[in-house]
Amino acid sequence: MEKILIIEDDQLLIKALNIKLTQEGFEVFEARNGEDGLKMAEAHKPDLILLDILMPRMDGLTMLKKMRASSWDGDTKVLILTNYTDKERVSEAFNQYILRYMVKSDWDLDQIVAEIKSKLKK
Repeated sequence: MEKILIIEDDQLLIKALNIKLTQEGFEVFEARNGEDGLKMAEAHKPDLILLDILMPRMDGLTMLKKMRASSWDGDTKVLILTNYTDKERVSEAFNQYILRYMVKSDWDLDQIVAEIKSKLKK
């Protein structure tokens, strides 16, 4: 079973994503900020991380940089799902080897799940 880690501070979105991804057969883990997300990623070594940028305690890009610098990261797939559209931050995210930068308002749940599935195909 493939593991997905959702790192997101919007409780309604994280709940909806968890339900939908669980129904699709994924094992889902959640974190509400980058600090907890980093710990969860290290503990569970997910196949894919769905990551927000603007979060309390540690933002998503800081978390991603720390994860990429760790010895266990390997090639963890990361999709950014955020409402943040600053071009400099988008560029910074791609420098951390993300697969996709998605703006929340442009994607519905079914599209997000389809994107996750497409990125996990071997």
